[in-house]
Amino acid sequence: WAIRKADYHDFDAYLKSLEESEPKEGYVPASTFFAYDRERDILVGAVDIRHSLNEALLFDGGHIGDGVRPSERRKGYATDECRKLGIEKVLMVCNQENTGSAKSIRNNGGVLENEINVEGETVQRYWIQL
Repeated sequence: WAIRKADYHDFDAYLKSLEESEPKEGYVPASTFFAYDRERDILVGAVDIRHSLNEALLFDGGHIGDGVRPSERRKGYATDECRKLGIEKVLMVCNQENTGSAKSIRNNGGVLENEINVEGETVQRYWIQL
């Protein structure tokens, strides 16, 4: 979502669009982090961390939305930032078919709470105690 939020071709305007001092109605405060590997000169990915959950995010969305280059996944980029924000228990969700994300969540301590139906898709809800 962070990548599609605004036109990233004008990167300065794109970054400005991420700086919301007052979240729009229905949204919560969030921070977007970019991981860039200077040695290899590659963008590793982006992680959007929601500081709290509203009813909609508690149902389907969770604390973390990420887009990480496949070769860089499962390296803990989001965990440290959640701790800095004081989040002690993280909700992460993924589609049931996304076995890679589910495995990564479980490998990071995720415990499946339940599966829900969202617009005809089965979504898994995991909690991670930090």
